[in-house]
Amino acid sequence: MIEWSDEGIVLSARRHGESAAIVSLLTRGHGRHVGLVRGGAGRRARGLYEPGNRVTAAWRARLAEHLGHYACELAESRAAQLLDDAARLAGLAAATALVDAALPEREPHARLFEGLDGFIAGLCAGAGWPAAYVRLELDLLADLGFGLDLARCAVTGSVDELAYVSPKSGRAVSAAAAAPYRDRLLPLPRFLTAAADAAVPAADILVGLRLTGFFLVQHAFAHQAPAAARGPLPAARDRLIDRLQRAAA
Repeated sequence: MIEWSDEGIVLSARRHGESAAIVSLLTRGHGRHVGLVRGGAGRRARGLYEPGNRVTAAWRARLAEHLGHYACELAESRAAQLLDDAARLAGLAAATALVDAALPEREPHARLFEGLDGFIAGLCAGAGWPAAYVRLELDLLADLGFGLDLARCAVTGSVDELAYVSPKSGRAVSAAAAAPYRDRLLPLPRFLTAAADAAVPAADILVGLRLTGFFLVQHAFAHQAPAAARGPLPAARDRLIDRLQRAAA
């Protein structure tokens, strides 16, 4: 028998049979890990397995390659804190769905666990979460081995006036160096290179999401067939973008 216990963040839960659920957690030490929860879709457990909730989880299986069974206890109910705020709830849904879809199973990603945990804590606290969401997508790319280099210009080495990103190299380019071929580059919003967070306009958040979305499609989701006409990225992310577009209009 294989057994372990760990901290986890609920990414998704789907009904299996009459009352069981297949639950996907991002755990601190075991990465994204899926298991069966008996009674997980029942009335008593329904609130426990809401995406974003933090749990303590015990997993056991006869063999390591088996699906295995989870027994979880609620450590912090976060989804319930956002029920009265549709925008922040959309941010939570997008974050958990993206991590669930992008990460391979059973690979440790302790840094991303901390990043997602911190993002959700900030989301529950209130302001500034859209910019933090874009940075979470950058962290996800980096953890998967496709990190962007936004520290200095790829052409001149300058750290000033970084305004674009090369779609080929993922490196920043300054406004001056980009002038001859900026129509082939991706815009880089200033808040991703600024030292401090001020209020970030919704239009700039959308520019950041187009940037991260390009590299997510090219790298993290390149092996996946499109799930819908809009592409392979999770529908929850599309819904978040739709909401932000309405706010920017």
